Amino acid sequence: MPDTTASRELAAGHSAWQASLTLGFADDGGTTRLFDNRHYGPLRVQKALYPEDAKVCHAIVVHPPGGVVGGDQLAIGVGVGAQAHAFITTPGAAKWYKANGKVSRQHVRLTVGAGAALEWLPQETIFFDTANVALDQHIELAEGATYIGCEILCMGRRGSGESFNTGTVAQRSSIRRDGKLIWWEQGAMLGGRLDSPLALNGRTVCATLIAAGKPLPAAVLSEIRADIQADGGHVFGVTQTKGVLVARHLGDDSETARRLMLTVWRRVRPHLLGRAAVTPRIWQT
Repeated sequence: MPDTTASRELAAGHSAWQASLTLGFADDGGTTRLFDNRHYGPLRVQKALYPEDAKVCHAIVVHPPGGVVGGDQLAIGVGVGAQAHAFITTPGAAKWYKANGKVSRQHVRLTVGAGAALEWLPQETIFFDTANVALDQHIELAEGATYIGCEILCMGRRGSGESFNTGTVAQRSSIRRDGKLIWWEQGAMLGGRLDSPLALNGRTVCATLIAAGKPLPAAVLSEIRADIQADGGHVFGVTQTKGVLVARHLGDDSETARRLMLTVWRRVRPHLLGRAAVTPRIWQT
């Protein structure tokens, strides 16, 4: 759906979408195959892709309506079997439109088997003014599993002179390994209050990359910091504790946020997964 005022008004008038997507990946003699691909409503993956080699199965999650409005509910479940490797992204920015008095929800549950890997790297998410959104994401890791996930959140459309003055974006996320909680985060961004130092400190874009796997050498964190400094210096930080690396950025431009998160990913991926970071073609279109 084109991103125009008319299309947003049309979307706002439709009945709420109830959509779900279930994906299952499994290792088949060194090839990761998408063996389970079930969808209900406007949420789907068209086919498995192999831009690297047979070991890594890429999947692009498509939401045909082009945006989420008040009352829409999306549910995504992904299972990656032992020794398999899945890479999941989206074809473009996700857009969450005005609430119309209703809450929009997205629930994501990711399960990664023993020795398996999942890279969950959707493109940026844009929250329009007055959106009321609840986001839940929960990850279950088995022994030896690796997870790399990233999110870029844009509060309003700064390039169009639009800001996030009213509305709420509430988030909860967790990561468990063998049932033990290793990461938990929750919070809410309130329209009109993002200037606070306890919120975005006046910024409009926040990005987070989380990598859960074997501990990375301290030199890798130093290399990441040097890369960001060489980029010109940004509001950025990276830390690691108990096998969980977290990189964060605050800014005002989604393209800059993407570039910085890709910089982190390119450093982290070879150490955690033994693979060079190959930028998906869909990110360049």
